[in-house]
Amino acid sequence: MTKSVTVEPLLPVELGPGRIKFAQGVKAGRWVFATGLMAQDFANGIAPDVLAESAPHAGLPKREKEARRIFENLDAVLRAAGTDRDSLVRTDQYYTTVKAVPPYQQVRRKILNGRIPPSTSIAQQRFLLPGADMNIQAMAVIPGNGFEVEHLKHEQLKGRPTSGYSPAVTVGDFIFLPGITSLAVGDEPRRNGVAAAALMTEGAQWGGQPIKLETEFIITQRMAASLALAGARLEDVVHAQVYLADREDYSAFNETWTRHFGEAGPTLSIIPCIEHGLAPYDGKIEINVIAAKPGSAAAKHHVDAGVPTAFRHQPQAVRAGDLLFIPALMAADRNGLLAAAAVNPRQPYFSSSPEVQAEAIVDNIARLCAAAGTSLANTVRVLLFLTDIGEFYPIYKVWESRLGGRPLPFSAVEVPGPLPVPGATVMMETWVYAPE
Repeated sequence: MTKSVTVEPLLPVELGPGRIKFAQGVKAGRWVFATGLMAQDFANGIAPDVLAESAPHAGLPKREKEARRIFENLDAVLRAAGTDRDSLVRTDQYYTTVKAVPPYQQVRRKILNGRIPPSTSIAQQRFLLPGADMNIQAMAVIPGNGFEVEHLKHEQLKGRPTSGYSPAVTVGDFIFLPGITSLAVGDEPRRNGVAAAALMTEGAQWGGQPIKLETEFIITQRMAASLALAGARLEDVVHAQVYLADREDYSAFNETWTRHFGEAGPTLSIIPCIEHGLAPYDGKIEINVIAAKPGSAAAKHHVDAGVPTAFRHQPQAVRAGDLLFIPALMAADRNGLLAAAAVNPRQPYFSSSPEVQAEAIVDNIARLCAAAGTSLANTVRVLLFLTDIGEFYPIYKVWESRLGGRPLPFSAVEVPGPLPVPGATVMMETWVYAPE
């Protein structure tokens, strides 16, 4: 039986003339989610004092002000949920330029003061608000007995000095790892910042496929060691996000991934990012994961609702404890993009492809929720990856219709195409609260 609504929107607001109903945060049991945070004042778009268009250099640098406003908005969400920054377990940052990373990290180091949770930083193309260079997602908890946040430390696995995040965090039955790249650390041999062990031999043309070498290095040399800090192994991973800087690498990456994880692996979102959009300049991939403590109640359970996925062996959804992870889905079947979503070149303006894509994806999300014993109304995070940010509004309207106007915790990011399914312009990753 599908459960009733058990999540609480935090600080809901209406945005713009379209009256977008945005949940700045969501409280679900002991979990708190803040999604799509930007330096906005919820009336003018990006706050005028952040942009300071008439005197842009009279105060702090714009991107430092932007980061400060984001953390003010995050603090408001955490207070509304009855928790604080010390209880953060994960942050994900998207930027429109790598130049925005140092000022953001400078502000974050000062504000979080040594308790920076596992972090992922990815450069993408555009966000919903002009002038925004940062779009942040955060996950926190309401701590209690047996549900305390622990930052795990290790000299060889510590985060980069400039970012300062922990190599792993545990809370309850869950383990959170940061975005892992092939960035060289310590005295490792390197080329352009990438560990030499992750690269083809210099000058060799037939020494292997670069994406496979880099993926293999990250999984075996970085991810496995970080999981081991919490006594976990690869089979304990329940959800993963993968960012690829080269869209030709989709299937080659997936082949390497499935060699380690097989058909019983975690949910997997494979998301394109801009070229040179990762920490190592020549890096091709970044992976972050959530895992369950071995033998715990959060051990993964695969959910099957007959939903087609774009990649071989890609699970439809995984339930881990009280969370349901649904990977980045597209409007596709075994033949590719759904016929109804294709643009008719002879009548291109008589339908809305993004709307049709969104309807198909949300239908599949609803099926997976029902199969897991929960519902769309318990959605705690929606990540929209669009090849054209201008397609956001009809996609949002689909969600508004399905939720009956309930505020939506969403982030929308424009990514470089093509997406893995030719013709698709919309991907959605969704997390849902699924209490027992």
